[in-house]
Amino acid sequence: MPSLFTRIIGGELPGHFALKNDDLVVFMTIAPTSRGHALVVPRAEIDHWIDVPPDLSTKLFDTARRVGLAQRAAFGCSRVGLVIAGFEVNHCHLHCIPADAMANLDFSTQKHGTPPAELAAAAALLGAQLHRDGVPGAIA
Repeated sequence: MPSLFTRIIGGELPGHFALKNDDLVVFMTIAPTSRGHALVVPRAEIDHWIDVPPDLSTKLFDTARRVGLAQRAAFGCSRVGLVIAGFEVNHCHLHCIPADAMANLDFSTQKHGTPPAELAAAAALLGAQLHRDGVPGAIA
């Protein structure tokens, strides 16, 4: 059975994307802890991040770094947190979270029910910054 993220990547479920390439995608989480909270997800359905093949792992973490740089520019945050939890969806994903305080990294503060228009606006800002930064696959 395809994972929730595979269904989003395949267009079966809605998603607000900032980047798509042959290996991975970046889309906004539906329950952000801060504005601009994005997920970096390999297209391959791999459950645990330590099982990601080395070449894909390099791409995954490099993209997360570039997303963090773009988030800092687009959302004006002082830091970007990177969280790999892996409990809520059995498909590897990296949370890139714009942060000005540790509270922004606290998953008990997730904003469930975030309006799709807010997620779309955040994806557009992030995608545009990734595009300005020259990141291949950015959705401007």
